[in-house]
Amino acid sequence: MPVELNFRRHPQKPPSQRPALLAVAALLGVSLLAVALGRGQERVPEDRPARPIQTLAFHAEDQPDGAIDLRSAERGTLVARIEPGQDGFIRGTLRGLAQARQREGLSREPPFTLTRFDNGTLSLEDGATGRQVQLLAFGPSNAKAFARLLPGTELR
Repeated sequence: MPVELNFRRHPQKPPSQRPALLAVAALLGVSLLAVALGRGQERVPEDRPARPIQTLAFHAEDQPDGAIDLRSAERGTLVARIEPGQDGFIRGTLRGLAQARQREGLSREPPFTLTRFDNGTLSLEDGATGRQVQLLAFGPSNAKAFARLLPGTELR
């Protein structure tokens, strides 16, 4: 009985790892490039503090139809009307501040103050609790929702 041996004439090469190594190197290069570009976008902090250049003191009044009227604290004129289902960021922010007032047993009378600073930032301050919300921290699109309440406001 003959024994058959299977010898290959050309030994098979192990699969190449070169494509995987190139893919890892490319991913690393793209990551480093993204970090370098991101750091180039950072602003150098100014030595002087930002100065307020425009303010709006207002009261938020809930309406029976679900809307919220924002009225000037000085004149009582309507600044904006937030319709039901619209401007979720404004609604949520004001609701959070109002709930903090309620929890602490504070009056609804002190107005909210929206302030635009000379460096282009916006803040919303609750006159009752003293809480201040830096609106750009929630992204430019959310800050723009409040910025439209101040005529001529351009975010940076």
